[in-house]
Amino acid sequence: MATEIDFMVLDFIREHLTCGALDILMPLLSLLGNGGAFWIAAGVVMLFFKRYRKTGIVVLAALLIGALIGNLLLKNIVARERPCIQIPVPLLIPVPGGYSFPSGHTLSGFAAASAIFVNNRKLGTAAYLLAALIAFSRLYLYVHFPTDVLAGALIGTLIGIGAAKAFNKIWKN
Repeated sequence: MATEIDFMVLDFIREHLTCGALDILMPLLSLLGNGGAFWIAAGVVMLFFKRYRKTGIVVLAALLIGALIGNLLLKNIVARERPCIQIPVPLLIPVPGGYSFPSGHTLSGFAAASAIFVNNRKLGTAAYLLAALIAFSRLYLYVHFPTDVLAGALIGTLIGIGAAKAFNKIWKN
């Protein structure tokens, strides 16, 4: 169930932050997160470089765990309708399918960024920045509530850190 604060934040973004440049940029950022595509590609590319291979494995493992927990389990348990379904507004992208909570774009971004950050802070910081921009795009586009995005960020971060620490422990033995 959405809170009044959720809609207040979305309406603030819609009324005060929208502009032509962001109307072009936000759908593009959101597209990067579709199905975790950018993060999956990043993990696969890392596999080809010995220096980043372990990080690539952890990124892919974190994404798989995140998809199972977020998309298959939580979305179906919570079954929260998206804000654009609850209050129809003109959208810059097609109405996404599926439920809203938690944001899968955000969860996958933060899972990957956290997995990267544990092993490489500089690269991880850049990944966190991109993950945050993708997460904000979901609010800007009115397809997720702020609580969907916050939950996705928290769950993704925990999964990414947990996967990295578990893998690092296994890798050393």
